[in-house]
Amino acid sequence: MPMTASETEAVALEPERLRGTVGVGFATTRGDLALLLQRADQADRTLDEHETRLEALERARRPLPSLAALTSCVALAVTLWQSAGR
Repeated sequence: MPMTASETEAVALEPERLRGTVGVGFATTRGDLALLLQRADQADRTLDEHETRLEALERARRPLPSLAALTSCVALAVTLWQSAGR
């Protein structure tokens, strides 16, 4: 059974429709990938900022144990001096 002219045209147009559909799909995929890359970059920047802040907090916290030890030694010395003076 031979194909009619309209069927032949429909078969010829189908690859063009598929090409358009695939093109739209690739464009959507590229857009989604670009968005994911942007979010990953933002997450990296946020992580770097948090690491910097954490390092600053750690540096500021380091003298506290030394000051606490020094204060307790001074308090012990004052207590011993007061008890020896009586």
